[in-house]
Amino acid sequence: PVQVPPASFIADAKAAESPLGRWLLEFASRPENRGALVHWQTLPARAARFGELQPPLAPALASALEARGITRLYTHQVCAVEALRAGRDTVVVTGTASGKSLCFHLPALEQLLEVPEATALYLFPTKALAQDQLKSLTRLAQAGVELSGVLNAGVYDGDTAATTRRKLREEANVILSNPDMLHAGILPQHARWARFLRNLKYVVVDEM
Repeated sequence: PVQVPPASFIADAKAAESPLGRWLLEFASRPENRGALVHWQTLPARAARFGELQPPLAPALASALEARGITRLYTHQVCAVEALRAGRDTVVVTGTASGKSLCFHLPALEQLLEVPEATALYLFPTKALAQDQLKSLTRLAQAGVELSGVLNAGVYDGDTAATTRRKLREEANVILSNPDMLHAGILPQHARWARFLRNLKYVVVDEM
């Protein structure tokens, strides 16, 4: 780290007005922490930018989103959904808590509504993320009666019981896993996964 005087930590005078800002300033001013914090900047809020999907989402999806308090999609969500609808490989890079999950949940659920035998594979770097995303996907589906009837999702990882693994292989249309399990437990058993892999529509690599 570059050795800088504590005063230069503050790039924006408003940064020190919050409790967190005051704590950071006090922390950075301690002799033992000198040089640990080299830049501090407060970025102003930006107005949200919304878009409209063409064609719009199926009524079942739109009503499920509305039940979750979402009435409009951000422009990056619209761009991602339209690209995926068109069959294009898509990378989404936006800030934390900007709704990236909807960028893949919506196309996956949309496909399940249109083609019941379709499947999707979600890959996450950790088991905890897979569990969190399963809850997120399930909550969205359960917000709509029609959606809850088409989604059959589950986590397939090292903690999954043998009986559950078989059930997921034979019945699930959305599998949430990780790269290690994909290479060690799924692909070597590709014959058992024939139904799932044959109908695979989307592969999601989270935290790429």
